[in-house]
Amino acid sequence: MDGGDTLIVYAAIALLGVGLLGFAVIGGREALTILRRRARLSAGGAQTAHSTLAAGAMARVAQGVRELGGRMDDKDPDAQSLLRLKLAQAGFSGRDAVTLYLGARALALGGAIAATLVLLPWATAGGGPLAIVIAASFAVAGILGPDQVLKARKTAREREYRDGFPDMLDLMVASVEAGLSLDAAIGRIMGELVSRYPNLADHMKIMTLELRAGRSRKEAWSRFADRLGLDEARSFATMLRQAEDMGVSLGETLSVFSDDMRNKRMMRAEEKAMALPAKLMLPLILFIFPCLLGALILPAAVHVAQVLSKH
Repeated sequence: MDGGDTLIVYAAIALLGVGLLGFAVIGGREALTILRRRARLSAGGAQTAHSTLAAGAMARVAQGVRELGGRMDDKDPDAQSLLRLKLAQAGFSGRDAVTLYLGARALALGGAIAATLVLLPWATAGGGPLAIVIAASFAVAGILGPDQVLKARKTAREREYRDGFPDMLDLMVASVEAGLSLDAAIGRIMGELVSRYPNLADHMKIMTLELRAGRSRKEAWSRFADRLGLDEARSFATMLRQAEDMGVSLGETLSVFSDDMRNKRMMRAEEKAMALPAKLMLPLILFIFPCLLGALILPAAVHVAQVLSKH
């Protein structure tokens, strides 16, 4: 293996290390919490040395990233609020989510810089465009990687919220019409949704805790809609606020809004079904049509070739 291949292997290992470190940093606090819960549940039993060392190493890594993120933290309250809301929509709602995210971004950028420095000898030794492309890939991964991770998580959660929101409204209508109050209906629905829509149920649990802590219903539903990041949730929060101010029957309002959400979900499904032929056109032209054309024409072409060879 020559020097260029060795540098490529080192660069690949460095990129893999940056990615693994980023995921470990972002999920470090959650993993540490799980380990602590397991330790409490297994009280009275002997905890293995391996899990103890893993928990300690994870705690040290999280503490280092937290300190690094604290140095890079923007002191602007508005910027912190926007970033915290962005992280909450992606599923990171912990107290140290902002500092951990900023620390992870700093580590990713540092890893990209280190990988680029590793590639410098290869570039000066004649690596050429390939070395530049790999260095640019490291730079893009270091700069845009954490944001893309958050965007992917937010998109996946929004899909779950959008699928589960009509079901939540249907259960809420049934609970309110059965005689439960809106706050009691939230607690009842939360247990029904936790198995199929766990992230939506978590946000409902947070809203329940806010209501128990004394937050007004209007503000609790508004914060719930902001955490979900859905237009349907914001419209629902506005509808509840208007219904409470105007004294409209809550059961009828919820029923109408639930029917509207159900119709919107059906329209989205029909829209996806209608867009399917257009999306299948390119794969059909590139992959299926050439195979079909070859299967139809090849026997005739072979027959014609045999006839011509006889003459």
